[in-house]
Amino acid sequence: MPPWLPKAFALAGVTVLAFMAGLWLLERLRELLLLLLISLFLAFAIEPAVNWLARRGWRRGLATALMFVVIGVLLAGFLGGIGSLLATQAANLIDGFPGYVRQVIGWVNATFGTNLSQRTLFQRLPTVTGTLSRHLTSLAGNVWGIGATAVGVVFNALGVLLFTFYLSAEGPRFRRTVCSVLPPRRQHQVLQAWEIAVDKTGGYIYSRGLLALISGLAHYAAMAGLGVPYAATLALWVGVVSQFIPAVGTYLAGAVPILIALAKAPSTALWMFLFILAYQQLENYLLQPRITAKTLDMHPAVAFGLILAGAAVAGPIGVLLAIPLGASLQAFAGAYVHRYDVEEHPLTEPDAPAGRWWRWLRRD
Repeated sequence: MPPWLPKAFALAGVTVLAFMAGLWLLERLRELLLLLLISLFLAFAIEPAVNWLARRGWRRGLATALMFVVIGVLLAGFLGGIGSLLATQAANLIDGFPGYVRQVIGWVNATFGTNLSQRTLFQRLPTVTGTLSRHLTSLAGNVWGIGATAVGVVFNALGVLLFTFYLSAEGPRFRRTVCSVLPPRRQHQVLQAWEIAVDKTGGYIYSRGLLALISGLAHYAAMAGLGVPYAATLALWVGVVSQFIPAVGTYLAGAVPILIALAKAPSTALWMFLFILAYQQLENYLLQPRITAKTLDMHPAVAFGLILAGAAVAGPIGVLLAIPLGASLQAFAGAYVHRYDVEEHPLTEPDAPAGRWWRWLRRD
């Protein structure tokens, strides 16, 4: 046996054991790494504003705290408005439930020629109510599990706030510490990648915020003109959800005002639907390309693929982080990947007429 073979076997065994230990450690630290990734994303989002305040004499810690207060006030206003709307609508639904039942039974009898009665329906309701009550009772019995989950969520939220505050308030010191263990060339690359990530993430957040403001104002004017109740709260809902929830946010945002308008009159719901459809076309083809041209130049198909990938890797958090992360990687690749002139060919022309194929073949 060659003398190097035992050493090779030992090295292979140590490599396999180290790889398995790394996988085990990564699995145990998965939640912590996800919290750090969320915190880094939030720090990137608020750092342009923190830098702007720091250049005007603010201490970075105080500027970061101010950004936390502003975001907290906006989030509390959004959740408070939506919560009051849901509570009011739930109370109205409970109060008007008998009337809704009579309308539905009348429509079913007139449409299908049946002889349903409200008394028969309400006689069967206790069975449904009892089943629902048993489910609620079993859910209430699991108070310990629900409480533990709530404590875990609060603990993770506090961890994200702590990491985000440190990464933003101590950003220059943290970057100096990272660069101190790298050679000068690597330091330049790391700092450039960091700057690209900050610009793309911050630009994405602020451009979405501007689009949300424009959308909210436009929908408020439309709903106030149509007489839709809770116009201000619904406008806030449409602006935030349509811009900050990728892919399905537009449909979730538009469905609620249409349902509220339907409770007033079917014609009002139709006009609301037509306005939402017209505004989406205006936003997609006029507002969004102009506002996001300098912050998020990404093809819609690529953005949708990133959303699917983010959802598969990290769930809802991955959906929110996918587009800024993809934009940062795209900008970083554009800064370092060398591009060449493309050969003239019918397949590379955006709108090549069919006759050009024949001329190109004859040339060859």
